[in-house]
Formats: sequence, structure tokens, C-alpha cells
Amino acid sequence: MFENLNWWEIGALLLLALLIFGDRLPNVINDGLRMVRNLRNMARNATGDLSRELGTDIQLEDLHPKAFIRKHLLSEDDEQAIRKPLQSMYDNLRSDVTGVHDELKDVAKAADLRTPTPRPAVATPTAATPTPRPSYDDAT
Repeated sequence: MFENLNWWEIGALLLLALLIFGDRLPNVINDGLRMVRNLRNMARNATGDLSRELGTDIQLEDLHPKAFIRKHLLSEDDEQAIRKPLQSMYDNLRSDVTGVHDELKDVAKAADLRTPTPRPAVATPTAATPTPRPSYDDAT
């Protein structure tokens, strides 16, 4: 809730609350906490009443209209009929993404410089002694 506020801003808000409410600040905090408890109890009672009326187990998360319809009004066959047209597109997309992922892994493995890869054998001269470079004194 306060992830966008730093400590200075939180301190300023507390100081402002203290200035506005003064000696009544503890009572205001208690009233706010009591209101939150009452709202939780009301939500819990509403879901309990709804569960009793419908004869199913309803959680608070199930009250979203899409989740409610999917869980309580659609049968398994209806849900499969809705999903069937999109399932083949999903399967094709998944196979394409898997193919691209495998190709990227192969490219990354080929480009990885940390692991030694066998290099092709190149004909290197045997341990021949390098020819000495002529010095300036030898040329004059």
C-alpha cells in the first residue's frame, strides 16, 4: 500500500495527521480499525448467505462475474465447447514458441565462449625456431 512512499513522506503524513486530529488521533485510529473489521465481517456474512442460498461453496474470490459463471453455471461440456475453437490455435502457438526457444538455446550454446569447444585441427608448423630479426648493427 505504501510502496510508492519513502520514509520522509510517511513521516510527513503522520505529522499532518497528528496536527489535524491532535488528541483525538488514537480514537480516530480505533474507529478506522473497527470500520475495517466490520467491512470484513459484512463480506464474510454476505458470502455465507450467498453460499447457503445457492447451495454451493462460494469464496470471496468467486464473486467476480467471470469466475462465478465459469464455476457455478457452466458444465464441463459447455466449458470444453467454448475452449475448443481456441485450443488448436493455442497448440500451434505453443509448438512455434517451443521451436523458437529450442533454436535460441542452440544458438546460445554455440555462441557460449565459456565452454571449450573442439576446434578444427589446423596444420601448425612443428616447433621451428623463429628466424632472428636483423638488428641495425648487422645491416650497417
